[in-house]
Amino acid sequence: MTPLLIAVILCALVFDLLNGIHDSSNIVATMISSRSFSPRVALGITAVAEFVGPFLFGVAVAQTIGDEIALPETINLPAILAALLAAILWNLLTWYLGFPSSSSHALIGGFIGAVVAGAGWQAIQIKGLEKVLIALFTSPIIGFLFSFVLTRFIFALCWKATPKINTFFKRSQIVSAVALALSHGANDAQKTMGLITLALVISGHLSTFVVPFWVIVLCASMIALGTSLGGWRLIRTLGAKFYRIRPVDGFSSQLASAIVILGNSFIGGPVSTTQVVSTSIMGVGAADRANKVRWGVAGEIATAWLLTIPSTALVAAAIYWILNAFIS
Repeated sequence: MTPLLIAVILCALVFDLLNGIHDSSNIVATMISSRSFSPRVALGITAVAEFVGPFLFGVAVAQTIGDEIALPETINLPAILAALLAAILWNLLTWYLGFPSSSSHALIGGFIGAVVAGAGWQAIQIKGLEKVLIALFTSPIIGFLFSFVLTRFIFALCWKATPKINTFFKRSQIVSAVALALSHGANDAQKTMGLITLALVISGHLSTFVVPFWVIVLCASMIALGTSLGGWRLIRTLGAKFYRIRPVDGFSSQLASAIVILGNSFIGGPVSTTQVVSTSIMGVGAADRANKVRWGVAGEIATAWLLTIPSTALVAAAIYWILNAFIS
């Protein structure tokens, strides 16, 4: 392997580690805020499930990222490295600020910016890009609506229940949390699998786009490790600033998020776990009372979402030009 290919693989693994730290809050915030599990138990369960996710649900998302967004023959290793570096820088910035922005948006934006800087817009496959953008931008809306309907349905079933029902929902969160963690591992870990595999194809180490087993193991391991370390500032944002979360809220939001993310994973649609979980939490709160949700915090997060793709695209383009000049 060349030094440049090794750098791409290492940066991809660093991104996975940061993604796990960054997105761990999405999985465990409701479990911790509803006092269903202690933080360490919640993060431990989540890390194991995230490692298993890619092995259970295939690599359709990796295929989308690595083979359907841009024409492989127009891409070089500096473009992939620039995309990863831009996404890493964005994750570090938003992590420091405690802003639950989207790692997926950062990576997609960085990839598009680097490819366009290196090969122009003609290198972008429009159908593949449309598939990615539709998945990214419709999944939060679906998450909100689905969690709203699911919560209303649960309320209708339990309207005569005694306070003991809280114990049931506390225990049930182990199921919904594992489902959400599996879906996160099945979707988010695959994004870097796609870029590493693309790099292997470009460098001649693979003749066709087939994700090697060792790539799956490495990416799944790093995102699980990052999750086990946790992102406490983001956990506080998601778990406490939207509204006061009860066990039923945690169960409903996790189950709705898991279904939306897994559904996209099966069809190869990359989604933002941050967005889906955040809007699902808001949907659950709105199903109880609309004024229960602190919409101002949601507005701040939405602003970060809108800024992510153009910002990382510009940063990745600048990094690409620097790398290309240095390598040349």
